[in-house]
Amino acid sequence: MAAVDLAPLGRLLALAALLAALPLGWLLWRTRGTAPPARIAALTTLTLVLAFDLVLFGSFTRLSDSGLGCPDWPGCYGHASPVGAADHIAAAQQALPSGPVTWSKAWVEMIHRYLAMTVSALVLVLAVASVRARRTLPHGAGWALATLAWVLAQGLLGKYTVTLKLFPAVVTLHLLGGLGLLGLLAWQQASWRAARPSAPSGLRPLALAGFAVLMLQAALGGWVSSNYAVLACTGFPSCNGEAWPAMDAAAGFGIWRELGHGSDGALLPFEALVAIHMAHRLFALVAALALAVLAWRLWRSPGWQRFGLTLAALLLAQLASGLSNVVLGWPLAAALAHSAGAAALVVLLATVVALAAPVGAPRAQTQPRPAAA
Repeated sequence: MAAVDLAPLGRLLALAALLAALPLGWLLWRTRGTAPPARIAALTTLTLVLAFDLVLFGSFTRLSDSGLGCPDWPGCYGHASPVGAADHIAAAQQALPSGPVTWSKAWVEMIHRYLAMTVSALVLVLAVASVRARRTLPHGAGWALATLAWVLAQGLLGKYTVTLKLFPAVVTLHLLGGLGLLGLLAWQQASWRAARPSAPSGLRPLALAGFAVLMLQAALGGWVSSNYAVLACTGFPSCNGEAWPAMDAAAGFGIWRELGHGSDGALLPFEALVAIHMAHRLFALVAALALAVLAWRLWRSPGWQRFGLTLAALLLAQLASGLSNVVLGWPLAAALAHSAGAAALVVLLATVVALAAPVGAPRAQTQPRPAAA
């Protein structure tokens, strides 16, 4: 079976158009009679909400081991849905009942792809609408076009996640790409706010630093998840009963390697998984401190208090869900909560960065030309 089978591509594109038409039709009805900029603002918010759902469902796909539920791309055994691939799925499940291909895992994987196609179609519509109305937008069309390019790259990473059989570096980049998409959309959504609090000196650099620290911690978390290293350490604050367990960071952080193997092709030692887990755990202290400082600064700044309180609440919830994963043995609910918390933090910090940006001069509006005498 070929890893890439483009036979169902036409049907998948038609399905993506149909799925995207549903929320678009609802949006057009809700915003009927409004000016194009207001519709674009609403479309940005809708796309952000669905992209958040996509990131969370992508986490569920990974955590339920459904990433290879359909082992080819973009369809499922050359079909647009698991229904057409029923015979192939049944044969694979009969050959290996606990394997990566089962009826439920195939549906989880394809629903993830359907949702990704829907979000991609909405991003395309957003880019086209932004280009057409670029003179009236507070941020022009550049960010919408950058988001479209980002989604195309994210689609390629999704392809290689399957064709390279869950290659850890690709899976981690795919996770970061989803968070980056949320950041881009949140920035654009925030730029539509007519009223924004005055940003005190130094707030935006602090928010940018917090965002960078958060993304680094997310990368480490993605590396833990893509290498299945969550349970490499049991107990807290110790790891496997030791304050400083044996670790093999060189093997654990060899980037270009297959799942479960080192850069030399040998099986990955357990100490490498411990090193991956401990790196995420230790850097969590740095990330928590940085975000706590930012939350305190926001709470102390007039007009920014609710952002500070929200950041503090999300940070506490994220620490609790991360601890639950270790103490409770990586339950699905806690793992999903941890992924949702990371996504919510990205949206919040991207919003803070956007709102704290200096307000530029109003964009020139196109004025009608006077009639000839």
